[in-house]
Parts: sequence; structure tokens; C-alpha cells
Amino acid sequence: MLKHCFLLLSLTLLTACATSPLGRSQLQLFSDTDLSQMGLAAYDDIRKKEPRDNDPAANAYVRCVANAITAVLPSGGEAWEVTLFRDDSANAFALPGGKIGVNSGLLKVAGNPSQLATVIGHEVAHVLARHSGERLSNQAAVDTGLQAAQAISGGMTPAKQQLMGLLGVGAQVGVLLPFSRTQESEADLLGLDLMARAGFDPRQSVNLWQNMERASGGGPPAFLSTHPSPGGRIAALQNRIPQALELYQQAQASSRKPACRVP
Repeated sequence: MLKHCFLLLSLTLLTACATSPLGRSQLQLFSDTDLSQMGLAAYDDIRKKEPRDNDPAANAYVRCVANAITAVLPSGGEAWEVTLFRDDSANAFALPGGKIGVNSGLLKVAGNPSQLATVIGHEVAHVLARHSGERLSNQAAVDTGLQAAQAISGGMTPAKQQLMGLLGVGAQVGVLLPFSRTQESEADLLGLDLMARAGFDPRQSVNLWQNMERASGGGPPAFLSTHPSPGGRIAALQNRIPQALELYQQAQASSRKPACRVP
């Protein structure tokens, strides 16, 4: 019986093996539909809890940058919902199901559209690479009692907080579960390519992380509390920039020049 159970588990894990956009093997036990439903539920909870920034110019600016990035996704530019939250922390997130949240405090650190695109591109890249599904799958592989669909609905229980943390919005519910360094590196590189394809200058990604360092003061901004230190990632981005510049130049030649006005 034990051997039979082990065989079933092995077959499940084998059939759930997927590949990230950069060629890395992943465990994916949840379908895109499952992840979208969980992402939508998490997004609804955050919108009910967090106050929104209703400044029209700021909202138009954030949507302009986000829409330019999602327009170049392989999905063909499906409409993503974007919400600007009134929160002084320099933070942002993206969720399966086409949802993006940006804190107003990020606009004080990201000084121009390309710098804001660096952060939004990074967060959208986590969704593109199905990192939240990978984290949920790894947790489910060691916790056979994990009932993600049930836990994400209803009140804010500890199980729901953990799931929201695994989805990538732990900072919003007080559960910091950072993405792995491998996932962060993938999101950095994929996000750089996304912003460049959308017509944003990839060289500004370095300036953004330098701004993050300067903004840390006595403690890191919320965005850095769940992300690795900027130092190493800047070097990795600089190595990728020549390739991203080619994408940027192609975007410019194709008239992809987002006219996003800083409020």
C-alpha cells in the first residue's frame, strides 16, 4: 500500500512538472484557472481593506504604465485591472487573474515612467512565470492538508494569510513570505524584457534600484522587505541591459512610445 501511494505521488509530481519562461523546471500542481480564482479572491480582499488613492492624474499615470506592459504579454494584451492604493510604502504587486496593485508611495521613489515600469514589469513577470503557483505547489507537496481553494475564501484565517503570502501579497496581510532568489532573478530579467518591449528605457531599472537604496533610510522600503538587496541584482540587470536595449530599440522603431505623464 505504501509503495502504491508513493508511486501515485511520483506520477503526480512528474505530470505536474512545468518549465518557466527562462527554461527552469517547476512544480505546478494548480491550473491557471485555480490560480486566477485565488488571485481574484485575494485582490478583492485587499481592495476591501486598503484605502484607494483617487487622484485622477496619478491613476491615469499608473494605468498608462501598467497597460503598456500588459499589452506586450504573450496572452495578447488581455485587460488587467489596476488599482492605486493610498499607502506611503514603496510597494506593488501583481496577481494571477490579471490584477495589479500599486502603492502611492512607490511614485515617490520611481521618478519617471521607465522606473515605475521596472517595478510593475517585475511584478507582472512573477505572474508570467507562474511563481505563485510554484510556491503553492511546493507547499502542497509537503502539506497534504493544504486546501487552497477553500482557505482563500471566507474570513482572514491564518491559513488564508499564508496562502495570500504565497500568492505574493504577504505584505498586505502581515505575512512576509519572500519569493526565492531564483524567482526574483527570473522576475528581474523577464520584467526588464517586458518593459523594454513596451517601449520603456531598460537602463532606468538600475536607477530605480539605486533610488530604492537611497530611500531606505533607517529601514528598507516595504518593497525591499520582501525582495533581495539591490546590490547583486543591479549587476545582473546591467549584464542583461544590452539585450534589453535591442528590444527597446525595436519597440521604438515600431512606435511603442508610451506617453505616460508623471502627475
